[in-house]
Amino acid sequence: MPAGLIAQQPTERREHSRLLVLPARGSLQHRRFAALPVLLRAGDLLIANDTRVRRARLRAKRRGGGAAELLLLHPLADHSWEAMVRPAQRIRVGDRLELAPGAHVDVIGRTAEGNRIVRFAGLDAVEAMERFGELPLPPYIKKPPPKAAARYQTVYAAHDGSAAAPTAGLHFSTQLIARLKTAGAGWTTITLHVGSGTFRPVRSDDLSEHVMHAERYEISSSAAAAITRTRAIGGRIVAVGTTVLRALEASGGQAGAQSTDLFIYPPYRFKLVDVLITNFHLPRSTLLMLACAFGGKERVMSAYAEAIRLGYRFYSFGDAMLIERVA
Repeated sequence: MPAGLIAQQPTERREHSRLLVLPARGSLQHRRFAALPVLLRAGDLLIANDTRVRRARLRAKRRGGGAAELLLLHPLADHSWEAMVRPAQRIRVGDRLELAPGAHVDVIGRTAEGNRIVRFAGLDAVEAMERFGELPLPPYIKKPPPKAAARYQTVYAAHDGSAAAPTAGLHFSTQLIARLKTAGAGWTTITLHVGSGTFRPVRSDDLSEHVMHAERYEISSSAAAAITRTRAIGGRIVAVGTTVLRALEASGGQAGAQSTDLFIYPPYRFKLVDVLITNFHLPRSTLLMLACAFGGKERVMSAYAEAIRLGYRFYSFGDAMLIERVA
């Protein structure tokens, strides 16, 4: 994929991004995201992920004076945290990373994947993120765009916990959601905190050998009831993003809080979701494999080739696809 297609900033308005429509039957369509209300049907139910991205990137100093960076992923049972660190080859167990006078981070362990286990001193992690934290934009975005802190959150974000944004939701404005409801579509949310494992490439040629990361999700009783009502009237379930699709397929749409390490790749028989709204994903990623399972590998890869030919914008601040399930 040409590097110049990696979006470095969002469109001026959220719903002005392009939308490539891949129907279950028929030809590709090229629309704007603002056309979504006429592309969906009255009675369809959109389900979005209302997680909020933490200000989880912290800059610190190593004992020798060199710079260090931490990306906090999630808390552990003993009040320590798992974190990605840079420069990874220089930060070892036993090191102390200073945030400010009287506030530091001790590196107390290392995970099998190479992340670090850290513990805060002089303040807790929440205070550290409030005082020193930055929004963790993806590394392929070279320069933070204006209003990055706002544009890398969905307009309906409600629950802190993610290390990355559920990017399919970045295209929705409050006005577009209102138009969808006026057109007869339903709207509800679930919560799944996105971890860094979502973006870990698949390195094995045998997909059964890939160890999928686990993510915790919560589906409220009201969201589960909305799913049941929609199925009863023949409406379609529209997943806003791959995180929502994984949670719905793992849970069957039942209420509750669970973790899932479900790895979806071709062939996979979907049980619940009928339509997927998603961005364009990294090569060799589990997200791209999920999209191929949903829309058919050859059809999705052909659509990607067309998107590249027509200059669609890729990844977090890029354009979107609407994929109807093939089977």
